[in-house]
Amino acid sequence: MDSTSKTFIKKSNNRLKFIDMARSVAILLMLEGHFVDDSLALEFRDLSNPIYYTWRFIRSFTAPMFLTVTGIIFTFLLLKNRELGFWQNIRVKKGYKRVLELFFWGFVVQYYAFHVLECIAVGIFTILLLYGIYKIVKLVPLWIYFFIAGFFTFSFYLYLEANLSPEQPWPEGAWSFVQKAFHGKKSSSIFPIVPYMGYTMFGAAIGSIIYRSQAHVRHWSFPVLFLGVGAALFFSSTEILSIIDIVVQTIVPDFSYHLVDINWLIERLGIVLIEMGVFITIDILWGEKFSENNLFLKIGQNTLTIYVLHMVLLYGSVSGLGLNKFFRKALNPWEVTIGAILFIAFFVILIKYIDVIRARLSFILVPLRRFFERIFFI
Repeated sequence: MDSTSKTFIKKSNNRLKFIDMARSVAILLMLEGHFVDDSLALEFRDLSNPIYYTWRFIRSFTAPMFLTVTGIIFTFLLLKNRELGFWQNIRVKKGYKRVLELFFWGFVVQYYAFHVLECIAVGIFTILLLYGIYKIVKLVPLWIYFFIAGFFTFSFYLYLEANLSPEQPWPEGAWSFVQKAFHGKKSSSIFPIVPYMGYTMFGAAIGSIIYRSQAHVRHWSFPVLFLGVGAALFFSSTEILSIIDIVVQTIVPDFSYHLVDINWLIERLGIVLIEMGVFITIDILWGEKFSENNLFLKIGQNTLTIYVLHMVLLYGSVSGLGLNKFFRKALNPWEVTIGAILFIAFFVILIKYIDVIRARLSFILVPLRRFFERIFFI
């Protein structure tokens, strides 16, 4: 084997750093977004102000980005052991363990709501379910299973919105937690499965494609494809969905729903793809300069820790005393800016020393980790 081939194999086995970049940006935007939204005084929330309008625009795709990237990374890692049987795949076992962890922490930080952690948990569970079906029924490529699941999740939103009032729960008569997961009160259904899990499914489809195309990920055609498809979805989603609506109406004249009404979901997916194209480009140009212990990448590798702690610190989850008790919707733009910078800085410093902190707490963390790993035969 020549040196060029060895170099290529070494690169292809490297961690895809653009995924960690995307997760880092998503979690930092979440920290900033939650702090600003919770502390900015109402009189400064003026959509005619270009700064506030831009902030609102950026905030609108933070969650879709996080959910999509979750689907990408989980599916990519899952497929690394694709030659093994379903239950022999360590990622399957770790996946189910992660599902329970996310449900647990979601309940701890906000027991009364179905939040993003639970939405991610259901998304991972669905990925595992569809992967298990694929292992048995390989009629089409795996990414198509995920694509269909994502499109169905987005589309089912049309049915719920057309047939239910904003506060009407669904499924009718079901356990309240199940209703929160699909269509409950706005205060308790913050990130319902429909439509938000659709982003995780589309992310899973992308993760499957990335795995199949590893040899081309660092070729310029790959980021160009992401940027092109993302731009098409963002700028032309209304036109694309309108054409699909015409086709559907021609085939099924009695079909009463209009896919164009979910253009906002597709637009946000387009933004996520554009961002991924940018991160892939950065990975191609400067990825080798990012060490495995790079602080920026490390932030993206510790998103659950950051999320749980920010809920405790900002909203007072568990303790009942958070920062929002002192300045909820009471700060001016300059105060919010300084506060958001300090808030983010706290978590950046935390992650910088997270290994030291975990080492100090190893007498608690290690036994707990071993206990849960035994439960899942890991």
